[in-house]
Amino acid sequence: MIVHEWHQYPVKKLYFLFLLLTGVCIALSEGLAHADDLPTFRRGMWEFNRTMEGGNQGKAQTITNKKCTNPGEDMKRQNEMLSKSGCKFSPIARSGNTYSFTSDCTVQGISAQGKTALSVENDSAYTVNIETRQGKQVTRETLNARRIGECP
Repeated sequence: MIVHEWHQYPVKKLYFLFLLLTGVCIALSEGLAHADDLPTFRRGMWEFNRTMEGGNQGKAQTITNKKCTNPGEDMKRQNEMLSKSGCKFSPIARSGNTYSFTSDCTVQGISAQGKTALSVENDSAYTVNIETRQGKQVTRETLNARRIGECP
């Protein structure tokens, strides 16, 4: 089920948020690639539930999708593809199974700062919480990812 009203957003702002949130995955992949004690995410059919709220949106927007993938491999590909996006990331701090960092991004003249926390449940489930500030606007996103089975 997909519930969204993307027509409310100017294209430039949507593109920026996409790059910023994808940039978050870049930082995650860098941290995951260098942390030997993290679990490896299993390849398979994954369900991603993303909820965004704040900014000019008014009510929370929820998007759910399924994809046959390995999230760790996807993060590495995004890292390679967007390494020149204009984002700078703090070193990743670990506390138990939670990995956190901050970001400072300027894309197409638009600047934003973010705080991200990745909580790893196991090799088949994780949650990412992101708070992004662009000027006076604050957007919060939660991504719940869970492996739901084998790929077809």
